[in-house]
Amino acid sequence: MTTSDLPPALAQIQEDFLGLEQRDRLLLLLEFANELPELPLQYSEHPDLLERVVECQSPVFIFVEVDENGIVHLHATAPKEAPTTRGFASILVQGLAGLTVEEVLDVPDDYPNTIGLTEAVSPLRIRGMTALLGRTKRQIREKIAA
Repeated sequence: MTTSDLPPALAQIQEDFLGLEQRDRLLLLLEFANELPELPLQYSEHPDLLERVVECQSPVFIFVEVDENGIVHLHATAPKEAPTTRGFASILVQGLAGLTVEEVLDVPDDYPNTIGLTEAVSPLRIRGMTALLGRTKRQIREKIAA
């Protein structure tokens, strides 16, 4: 899938990362970490609704909503002490915001490998971001099947 085949927000994120030198990509990832939205009250008060992404080294939890119009809303939490993981969660929260079920399910599973961070962070961290995307898609499939 080329950049033009990606949803606009994910394509822009990909272009932003690839347009930077390797060292600056980590700075952009830290910016994303600082932009991760707080959980809505209904989830922060009921953490039992969230699913832990065990593939991530740091404790990352997600919850996916699909509204009546088929629009996906991803909610995630990650500790501020884990900026790489928090940045990955923020990339997905922002990049998937407002997309339809079909658009999210069409995002390539290897999207985390395409944003130019494979040389800047460990393969374990990339695997964690890939798992974040995979679990998001699984939750969507479960919700539309119900």
